[in-house]
Amino acid sequence: MIQRDHILRAIKEVPRDHWGVVFLFVLVFSSLGYGLIRSEQKNELLSANIMQLEKQLSITTSVLERSISETHSTLAEELNRERQTVSVIKSDLGNFQQEVGTISSSVDTLEKLNETDPELLQKYSKVYFLSEHYTPERLAAVDKPNLYYEDQPESVHAKMWPHLKELLQSAQTAGVTLWVRSGYRSFDEQTSLKSAYRVQYGSGANTFSADQGYSEHQLGTAVDFITTGLGGNLDGFDTTIAYQWMLTNAHTYGFILSYPQGNSFYVFEPWHWRYVGKELATHLKNTGKSFYDLDQRELDEYLITIF
Repeated sequence: MIQRDHILRAIKEVPRDHWGVVFLFVLVFSSLGYGLIRSEQKNELLSANIMQLEKQLSITTSVLERSISETHSTLAEELNRERQTVSVIKSDLGNFQQEVGTISSSVDTLEKLNETDPELLQKYSKVYFLSEHYTPERLAAVDKPNLYYEDQPESVHAKMWPHLKELLQSAQTAGVTLWVRSGYRSFDEQTSLKSAYRVQYGSGANTFSADQGYSEHQLGTAVDFITTGLGGNLDGFDTTIAYQWMLTNAHTYGFILSYPQGNSFYVFEPWHWRYVGKELATHLKNTGKSFYDLDQRELDEYLITIF
């Protein structure tokens, strides 16, 4: 109130001809004061709005963060479930593939067994009988350089021939001379041979020669070997380097000595070797057993690996 009185008294003291200026001054001053008041009000309103926006932003941010966290958690759980599902599917698929592989292997085994002559591992020497109609599924001629008598052709089982040829070549590389003296014999050939032996040796022929139908030679997988220094005779083969080489190496090519010393079928025949496959031959070598020591069911288990 005092300030207003001072202002009014100051105005009265102003000459009348200066009142226009005073009025203009008052008007400007009033406008400025009003502007300042409005500016302060606007600032206060703006500050209030900013505070409100900051509060809303804080709330919104909190909501978004919580939502993002919940989304991450949900996605992590779903991803974990998906991974578990994929793991189960992979496990099931692996088991299925293993079953398919087992079935496929079994089918292959059955097919191979079906295609393999079951007679090849039979114990024929005075045990089982081969009929006069039996012949190997296919025969292969022995090369002339591997024959003792080049003018007397010899043949063997066609699937066995590569293994026999490899054996002969390996022996030659080792400086050992081996020839094939006798290979496949038919039922009729064995009949004629046994008859000739009977004429010459009588009943004694039964100690070293099989009757027709009981000879391993009819299978096409048995071979009589001969070497140098014997004058064409089989007797004495066990005293040669060739025999010692066969004892050491023959199993690696699938061959075994059919009638070793002390066998209950025939006299010792160091020259007579039979192809039974590398797996069975190696088993017999490692265990010190002979072919005829094994039960027929055990022998048949090696049929799948004979070739």
